Amino acid sequence: MLEVSGLEVRYGAIRAVRGITLNVAKGELVALIGANGAGKSSTLMCIAGALAAAGGSVRLAGEDVTSAKPEAMVRKGVATVPETRDVFPDLTVLENMSLGSYVRRRDAAGVAQDRERMFELFPVLAARASQAAGTLSGGEQQMLVIARAMMSRPSVLLLDEPSLGLAPVIVDQIFEMIIELKTSGLTILLVEQNVAKALLVADRAYVMRLGTISASGTAAEIRAITDLSALYLGA
Repeated sequence: MLEVSGLEVRYGAIRAVRGITLNVAKGELVALIGANGAGKSSTLMCIAGALAAAGGSVRLAGEDVTSAKPEAMVRKGVATVPETRDVFPDLTVLENMSLGSYVRRRDAAGVAQDRERMFELFPVLAARASQAAGTLSGGEQQMLVIARAMMSRPSVLLLDEPSLGLAPVIVDQIFEMIIELKTSGLTILLVEQNVAKALLVADRAYVMRLGTISASGTAAEIRAITDLSALYLGA
């Protein structure tokens, strides 16, 4: 479904991502884990079209989408939940979700059906549908950005640090929802620093260190590594 080959991302002279290769099969949840600054988010943003690739390629269902812009990627079925947890604070929860369905504005019945599904998955959003998004808690805002992304009815979901800065009980809820999305058949690439949580929900994982892939395998294989910190830090 998603194939990344020899991907390079640069910030001026700095090589943030150094020729990495990874793939995510249809219906699979793959985790991209590693220390802060390893290049995980840069990889995800490049796949999403928000950063230009300095080399390599990104293919979606066999199509080369390396140069596609973010709006084109959404139309091709790729939705992104950024690390920054950006909501439109002055708009209501319902209005934020409606923006996520903009590419489907001619499918009113399907949009209404998906909105109800999101409210079932995130009951707190249903209760706060008319509330300004800026007044939500951090955990509620994270639920909203996931729901908003899902309103485009994606085939691939890119999740960037969904547990960042959240209380443990909220993190548990977020990961339960990720499992539900995976169970529905959605293809997911998850960038996450919470290794334990990520490896519990993932089918496979890649470990990034200093812009490169230092290990890959099934989630069980990565969990079995005696000293994962050595892979993170190069010890």
